[in-house]
Amino acid sequence: MRSFCRDLSHTFPNTVRTNRGKLSLEGVAEKALELDAEKAMIVERWKGGMGKIRFLDIGEEGLDSVPPLIYVRGVKLRRDFGENTPKRRRMKSLAVASSRKVPLKVKRLENALSEFFNIPILPFNEVINRKCEAAMQISTDQSNSIIVTFKLVPGLVEVGPQIRISHLVWELIG
Repeated sequence: MRSFCRDLSHTFPNTVRTNRGKLSLEGVAEKALELDAEKAMIVERWKGGMGKIRFLDIGEEGLDSVPPLIYVRGVKLRRDFGENTPKRRRMKSLAVASSRKVPLKVKRLENALSEFFNIPILPFNEVINRKCEAAMQISTDQSNSIIVTFKLVPGLVEVGPQIRISHLVWELIG
């Protein structure tokens, strides 16, 4: 769990990782305000592994959930990708590398992650032309599961983490 969170914090530019421990959601809001953060992402455990990923906006009144709620089927860490993986290296720039022909659920997730992390959505060739350090690609596999991958530019070598999504919840209550 901690390795996965560290990988995410090294992949998304301008992010800070902190351990939640037994903090309540109000405690998370207070910690985020201390760090001058406007947003928070919480990775929750389920049956010993990654269970779900929540996105939160932080305001003076507390936390507001931001869709989607991501249920995680499995992850592959940076260290699992072998020698091509930059160890403990933070990405300075990231873009969503989008294809024209993707299912609506992929396009919707691309838009949500782009907005939440304030990263652009670009066609593959533009990711390379803009000299982004890494690209996030969202696709589906043969079983129609969504997979989020991260690749170094310009070679588009997958470096992780890789997130296999069980399902997304767009209508959040509370």
